[in-house]
Amino acid sequence: MRIKRLALPTAAIDFLLSEGFKELYPPQAASVRSGLLKGRSLMVSAPTASGKTLIAMLAILGFLSGGSSKKISGGNSNGDGTNKNNPGKVVYLSPLRALAAEKFTEFKKLERLDLKNKAKVAISTGDYENIQRKLRNSNILVLTNEKMDSIIRHNASWIEDIALVISDEIHLIGDETRGPTLEMILTQLKLLDVKPQIIGLSATVTNSEKIADWLGCKLVQSDWRPVPLFEGICKDGRVKMNNGTRFSVKPTSQGLPVDLGVQAVKQGGQSLIFASTRPRSKSLATKASSKVSDMLDKDETDLLSGISKKILAENERTEMVKTLALLVTKGVAFHHAGLNQRCREVIETEFRKGTIKLLASTPTLAAGVNLPARRVVISATTRYDVQAGINTPISILEYKQLCGRAGRPQYDDYGESIIVAGTTPVYLLTKRYIKGEAEPLESKIFTDKSLRIHTLSVVVTHPGIKRDEILEYFLQTFGGTQSSEPVFKSAIHTSLIFLSYSGLILRKGSRYAATSFGKKTSMLYIDPLTATLFRDALDTASPKGRYTLGFLHLITLSDEFFPKFGLRERDYVVASRLIERHRTEQLDCQLEYGCTRSLLALHAWITESSELFLADTFGIESGDMHRMTENANWLLYCLREIAKYAKKTEMLDELDVLQKRVSYGVKEDLVDLVQVKGIGRVRSRVLFKHGIRDIDTLRKVPVSRLAEIKKIGPTIAANIKADLRKVR
Repeated sequence: MRIKRLALPTAAIDFLLSEGFKELYPPQAASVRSGLLKGRSLMVSAPTASGKTLIAMLAILGFLSGGSSKKISGGNSNGDGTNKNNPGKVVYLSPLRALAAEKFTEFKKLERLDLKNKAKVAISTGDYENIQRKLRNSNILVLTNEKMDSIIRHNASWIEDIALVISDEIHLIGDETRGPTLEMILTQLKLLDVKPQIIGLSATVTNSEKIADWLGCKLVQSDWRPVPLFEGICKDGRVKMNNGTRFSVKPTSQGLPVDLGVQAVKQGGQSLIFASTRPRSKSLATKASSKVSDMLDKDETDLLSGISKKILAENERTEMVKTLALLVTKGVAFHHAGLNQRCREVIETEFRKGTIKLLASTPTLAAGVNLPARRVVISATTRYDVQAGINTPISILEYKQLCGRAGRPQYDDYGESIIVAGTTPVYLLTKRYIKGEAEPLESKIFTDKSLRIHTLSVVVTHPGIKRDEILEYFLQTFGGTQSSEPVFKSAIHTSLIFLSYSGLILRKGSRYAATSFGKKTSMLYIDPLTATLFRDALDTASPKGRYTLGFLHLITLSDEFFPKFGLRERDYVVASRLIERHRTEQLDCQLEYGCTRSLLALHAWITESSELFLADTFGIESGDMHRMTENANWLLYCLREIAKYAKKTEMLDELDVLQKRVSYGVKEDLVDLVQVKGIGRVRSRVLFKHGIRDIDTLRKVPVSRLAEIKKIGPTIAANIKADLRKVR
């Protein structure tokens, strides 16, 4: 099906052509034939790189053109899954912020089109109030699943205006961590009085028809992909592919994963090697570097040298950063969550361009950024299970996600995915992974934590709801279609008992309502167990005390805090000294209880330790530290709100200051200065040492004197002065 033949206005057709689209892929054409542009709800199950993003774009263009809009006051006017004659809003749901940002950039281009409904695109950032102000007047909203859940809990006035919901990576409904939130969102959206068009985009899963039935969608299923994928297994240097092809790779001391990756580069392709751990990814890249380096010409070497210098210039020179920069000069790199955003973006950009030839990565890359390569090498099919304490096989679904990265559209005629067999018999790997079907998705909605969170949310958003109505509500979830009624009745009953006992809900006759504490907890978007932990700890605190380390300890104890790094043997002395120095700052929980390396690193961060110190002393890299401080900042906000609710007003100032210290990584004496844009933790300390210790003093300093201070200079001095006008 050609783009020109689509039932879209000329402006939309011209836009698609200008973006390089000429003809629809089979899954895209099947979606159009199934009513995509007519407001029909669809569940599209297709492999990675089969064009699901364009399906989303077409649905949005249909909405903007008036083809899939609806009557806000009239419900499902056609009775056939289609809606007519009204603008409204599009909500694009993404499981990851990086993916949300990527889609926001793509959809932002639609604002220049002259269509029936003018596009105004917004993305969720910041707290709820800022989101409301930004999203209320926009009609294409790019949101993470968690942000959409928060908006529903706050009962935003525009929810009933939603005309189109696009849920990306919907197969994550089976994920224990993120699945329940996505499931509850989709349950609530499909139950809206005015039924929105729902487009679910999923990897290939065995029971996709059941998810489609649950959502009231027509299933569009396809195994087509733009670049043919051949899967194989390598044992002792001999490779057998599922298309009958056989070839060999000469084993070397670098190991078969590296040998396979280097072979593909030598043949003119790029390689992506998946490793089960961070150290392994760095090790594989290091082993491949000398071989790949020998294949580079002078222009490539010069270009890579510039990229390496950029990495060093923009980051503290930790051992990891120096290793990465060195490897980049040789045309290889590694990628994992320990890298900060700056490093990851450079690596991803240069791999897309083909500048970096071989990339060794942890599996998180497969579920996030789209970085295809001609050959994907899966170095191991087992992963360490912390709870079980043993290595366990990865799921078939995860395997399909990993090998789905093979084959670069517009660059490769085929993609290869090769498992390195190790000690596992080839026939078992073939049967399980290459010939196997991805596991059916199973709901995780009825886990204890999920039910605590979402039962409270249901009671908060439906005051006066009866127990039978709560049960009926959960019957509408995907889990409700999978579980036996006695099982989930018992689970919900247990959840209601906990919420009542903890003072989050109360029962009047046959009806339930949330207490003010329950409402506060739900709006803060934290586990009720965490909220009660915070409340009870604050209740024991003296109004005259200071609790900086105690507050940090409390948030790191919560289940929401991540990443958590346990103490190593060498960390115990550091922990003991820190605890003794700050013994008076402990809350109800003894500081020794649950003390982690994360707590030590957070405290070091707010006392201005460098990233280099944190990496060398605690083994915590800048990417982990960034996620840790971001997460800690949110939990401190929640703690402050609970302190405000509990009328612990004497703690509010300390918590407010601590939030800023965590955000910027400074001691208390720099909190005032560091909030000025362009200063940062290093420059603020330099200014402090020059006697400039607060914003008022900074305002009085002439720009010429400011420019003379080390690490400032004329440009930064001018920018600081300009920003001071915006600071109260």
